[in-house]
Amino acid sequence: MERQIVPQGITSQDIVPQGIPITELEQSAFCTTEGNFRTRTLQEEFRTGVRWQRIPARYMRLSTDDIKIGIETAKEALGDDVLILGHHYQREDVIEHSDLQGDSFLLSKLASEKRAAKVIVFCGVHFMAETAEILSSSKQKVILPNMAAGCSMADMASAKQVEDAWDILKDKDVIPVTYMNSIAEIKALCGRNEGIVCTSSNAKEAFDYAYSKGKRILFIPDQHLGRNTALDYGILEEEMVLWDPYRPQAISDKDIELSKIILWKGHCSVHTRFSVNQVEEARAADPNVNILVHPECTNDVVSIADYVGSTEYIKNMVEKAPVGSSWAIGTEINLVKRLAHTYPEKNVFCLDEMICPCSTMYRVHPAYLLWVLEGLIAGIVINQIKVDDSVQLYSKIALERMLAL
Repeated sequence: MERQIVPQGITSQDIVPQGIPITELEQSAFCTTEGNFRTRTLQEEFRTGVRWQRIPARYMRLSTDDIKIGIETAKEALGDDVLILGHHYQREDVIEHSDLQGDSFLLSKLASEKRAAKVIVFCGVHFMAETAEILSSSKQKVILPNMAAGCSMADMASAKQVEDAWDILKDKDVIPVTYMNSIAEIKALCGRNEGIVCTSSNAKEAFDYAYSKGKRILFIPDQHLGRNTALDYGILEEEMVLWDPYRPQAISDKDIELSKIILWKGHCSVHTRFSVNQVEEARAADPNVNILVHPECTNDVVSIADYVGSTEYIKNMVEKAPVGSSWAIGTEINLVKRLAHTYPEKNVFCLDEMICPCSTMYRVHPAYLLWVLEGLIAGIVINQIKVDDSVQLYSKIALERMLAL
């Protein structure tokens, strides 16, 4: 008989002082100048002071070799009933066990298409697993290996903050557009109010949709993706205003009336590490280097880069690049290292010498993957992601608008 283990409700609000993103607190524990991201036992990683989901003691001490053998054995036993999705930012020893890899957009699409699997194990962060739950069939279950794997950017826009903002803005000809990196309640708000979800792959098309419906956009929660997309769209800086959820009164009705886009004050703590200085240093060292960055970077970096695009775009650019070409990349280090390893005939490196992984992605230690897989073998569903029916209904509307772009 199948049983379910209900997670103990670990959320960012439980473990982080208000206003301080999770990633900002934990990231320093994993930053290095050497690029050595050897996975240690879970017990060793806990000693750095992280506050991850508790797990049975035997998994804490397992070596990486034992974990790898255990995962391979569990996957063989479970067969096609279980599909493991791996985001590009995951550790290498998690990615190697995934059946499909991609960025948030591609994995969302795959989650909506792969109907044969009974269980989807999403090796990513919470909003991604929520999205998979919304888009998958009602007969499928979605599992997140570590319930503490959230997203610092998503944490910068709570449901209450966005609802409060919408109460002020809803009568001002505004269409809400939320980045994929947001909680399901915010996606649902967009679904109820003619809004849409977007990813960094299709933000411009989402703007097309939104401006066909209204005069201005409320863009949640990444101000930098919003600003970079808006500038590329032809919107002027003076037509943008910044909504600070802790100081909503800082924007006047006149500011809103003159605006074409209202940017939520949120950011990615990984991508905002990249700087103009780093770009200039890379070009000084090699005048032929290609600067390739993610649109979550600040505009001063994006505006001087050679190429700007989503995680999948970055992967494809390097894949198609000529042998001997040089690429300085401004995105999460696990992807950069994987690209460098996959294409040794090309010079691929990270713009930032101080290499910091996305600490919330990093929370999916392979021991957690083994734990949930062995649970399934025992008939126990661990860390199942569930979304309220009403939230799921309206979130799906906003997500389907995105998938139709």
